[in-house]
Amino acid sequence: MKTEEYIENYLKETEQIARQLPREDIAKAVELLKNVKELGGRLFVLGVGGSAANASHAVNDFRKIAGMETYAPTDNVSELTARTNDEGWDTTFSEWLKISRLNEKDGILVLSVGGGSELASPNIVSALKLAKERKAAVISIVSKDGGYAGQVSDACMLIPVVDGRRITPHAEGWQGILWHLMVNAMAEGQKQCGQMEGKDTESGWPGLRGYGAWI
Repeated sequence: MKTEEYIENYLKETEQIARQLPREDIAKAVELLKNVKELGGRLFVLGVGGSAANASHAVNDFRKIAGMETYAPTDNVSELTARTNDEGWDTTFSEWLKISRLNEKDGILVLSVGGGSELASPNIVSALKLAKERKAAVISIVSKDGGYAGQVSDACMLIPVVDGRRITPHAEGWQGILWHLMVNAMAEGQKQCGQMEGKDTESGWPGLRGYGAWI
């Protein structure tokens, strides 16, 4: 297959996914996030592999743009590796969440290709079991059949599989699109209030209009 043909196929698949995305679940996720913020809760973003890198980026955006207290356990490499070495991989996230005093005001955002199972990303499964016990809101962006996250999430944004050869790149790429969508949907109200006061709340500085003014 020629490079140009591959590019055309990939972008056509992206269009297919965009048309099939569950709008109602996206809207529900935004409302759940707004509720967590209004309650004074925190958002914990969980991801493994490429999704862990996405989780770190999402933390920045939810904090800086949406003004929401947000963390990811994978951002602390020392604690992550110590827990993996001393306690095992399966409980790395759940034990971190216990120390963080996860409670009913908080939210969990799972970024995962498969959604977690006892065989793949069992640490996500353990974390979600704890989240359900403590009545935290659970939101997920997943693909394939949704996995465990798809079963227990209050709002699950399922990335449809349009080609089995490219499940992971589409799933991880759409994680970024959807969290950016949610972040900016939350920030819109803040931006409107800020403009009334002559201040742009996305940048945090008077007179700077729009996300990315400094980057």
